[in-house]
Amino acid sequence: MFFTRWSTNPVWRSLGDVQHEVNRIFDRWGQHPFGIGEFPLVNLREDDDALHLEAELPGLALEDLEIYVTGNTQLTLKGERKPPVVEKGLQHRQERAYGKFTRTLTLPFAVDDSAVEARFEDGVLKIRLPKHEAAKPRKIAIKG
Repeated sequence: MFFTRWSTNPVWRSLGDVQHEVNRIFDRWGQHPFGIGEFPLVNLREDDDALHLEAELPGLALEDLEIYVTGNTQLTLKGERKPPVVEKGLQHRQERAYGKFTRTLTLPFAVDDSAVEARFEDGVLKIRLPKHEAAKPRKIAIKG
């Protein structure tokens, strides 16, 4: 069992936060074939009825993409970007990343997994995740 000394000095706490982030980066090093950042990049917005997610997936084929909703609160995107086959010539540079990826997002509230809709057009995945009835606000009558 390890004990961590807690300091109220903001300088030491800030250094502790930096150390934690550096450790987290090195712990995850090599886990993502697409670099140190998250892949795919996503935008997630909410309206009155649903969450709307857009993910950038250029160069990915529809058959190489899978979407899962787990426990009404987690969304997982899995896929593989396959490298092009180079039959002749010499490749001088390869900056695009290829390989398998998995990205799991914790959703801010429960969604109705039976009504999730997804479209994939021009390298952009669009997912509509309707709110579960329990997650929608309910107006309460006030008695006077």
